[in-house]
Amino acid sequence: MVTLQDVARQAGVSPMTVPNVVNGKASVRPAARQRVLDAIETTGNRVNPLARALAGGRNRLIRADFTKRP
Repeated sequence: MVTLQDVARQAGVSPMTVPNVVNGKASVRPAARQRVLDAIETTGNRVNPLARALAGGRNRLIRADFTKRP
C-alpha cells in the first residue's frame, strides 16, 4: 500500500503538500502540484472515498432502524 509519505518522497515535497494538492488548495505552487500529481499516478495511489468520509466525519449515509412493534 502506498502512503502519503511515499508520494511526498517521490515528488520531493513535504508530506503536508500531498493532501493540499488532493484537496485542491490554491496555496500549492503549480510546479509542486504537478510533481505530486505525477507521483500519485506513478505510484498508483488512489483516493479512497470510504476513508475520506470516515476521516471527515461524514459519509452521506442515512440510518434506518426497523423495529417490530407488538
